[in-house]
Amino acid sequence: MIGWPKPHAQHLEEERPNIMTYFAKRITESSKKSFGMYARAAAMKGNSDELIHMELGSPYADTPQPIKDAAIRSLLAGDVHYSHFQGLPKLRDALAEKLSRKNSIDYRPEEIVVTNGLTHASFAAFMAFLNPGDEVILLEPYYPQHIGKIELAGAKPVFATLDAASRFSLNPSLIEEKITPKTKMIVLINPCNPTGRVYSREELQGLADLAIKHDLLIVSDEVYEEILFDGAMHISIASLPGMRQRTVSMFAFTKSFAMDGWRIGYLTAPSNFIEGILKITMNDVTHVNTFIQEGAYAAVTGPVEMLHRLVEEDRIKRDIVVSRLNQMSGVTCDWPEGTIYAFPNVASLGIPSQELAEAILEKTGVVVEAGSFYGPIGEGYLRVCFGSQSAGRVSEAMDRLQRFFGEL
Repeated sequence: MIGWPKPHAQHLEEERPNIMTYFAKRITESSKKSFGMYARAAAMKGNSDELIHMELGSPYADTPQPIKDAAIRSLLAGDVHYSHFQGLPKLRDALAEKLSRKNSIDYRPEEIVVTNGLTHASFAAFMAFLNPGDEVILLEPYYPQHIGKIELAGAKPVFATLDAASRFSLNPSLIEEKITPKTKMIVLINPCNPTGRVYSREELQGLADLAIKHDLLIVSDEVYEEILFDGAMHISIASLPGMRQRTVSMFAFTKSFAMDGWRIGYLTAPSNFIEGILKITMNDVTHVNTFIQEGAYAAVTGPVEMLHRLVEEDRIKRDIVVSRLNQMSGVTCDWPEGTIYAFPNVASLGIPSQELAEAILEKTGVVVEAGSFYGPIGEGYLRVCFGSQSAGRVSEAMDRLQRFFGEL
């Protein structure tokens, strides 16, 4: 059974020469891997205003005014000092209620840690639970930023492919063949970046069965839980039988409430995991900014219409992007069930996806990400973020891409 995380620092000290050499070799590679076409677009000369950025998952919408007002009131009221290490008690109370009501997972406020976004939550989880030599399974196409954090903990990412022939579904046999005695955890992203899939209960149960069979921890990235389309239902894997005690679930206000610059999220885990996680969070940030937590409280307790409006804006832009992509020569695109990404298939063109993304940038000024950025199984695809621009700007990008593909 998954138990208390081993003392991390001792293992680092014992293996310091090897770990330091490993870090020197890998950190530069991970840094390059984290920015993709964004870095290439930033290095371009000329009028950057002509570029249409559809490579980064940054929400276009402004943060709803009630959320901003709550943070402003808190700031003006003098909430500018240290607060609880795990997050404001009333915020954690509200999050516990939300987790029970929407995610069907019951956690006490003491089992919730407010973090600086989901990036910080995943960093804390990896640093708390991983030791040098451990292996972590990432499902490919993967989210590249998870790689660097796993490597910082001294562990090794291992890639198990999703089933591309079945719309990138979770296939337990493809995952189990990557499990070894060194495997410590599996990282799940649901809804999935970059594919836009929202996994079914049956798919998640297959993954849960593997975790229980091999006594593995699941770290579940659920940042897109609210951005769902066409009746898709998000299920937290921790809600399945036997999974609460072996799952760290991570959430954020980043995408759903257009709060990416606020840097606030949270994680949930069973009580015997929290002390180890707090050893990381208390020593890297102490706690999240006090007054922005009031904004997060306003978001989680506010009217659902505020959230529904933002998701509806994303649905409208999804419909524009996917319908237009499917009209382009050599392009086919499944309808994403969630997230803010389309993942069009361009394999029939016979052009490597990185080369194609660079040509699109050079010829059209539209910035999209190469599918290969998310691992070899992503070759033959592009990732197009429809959430990062206005509907008008999205339509302009599709016009430019239509001309580009028509001329190939």
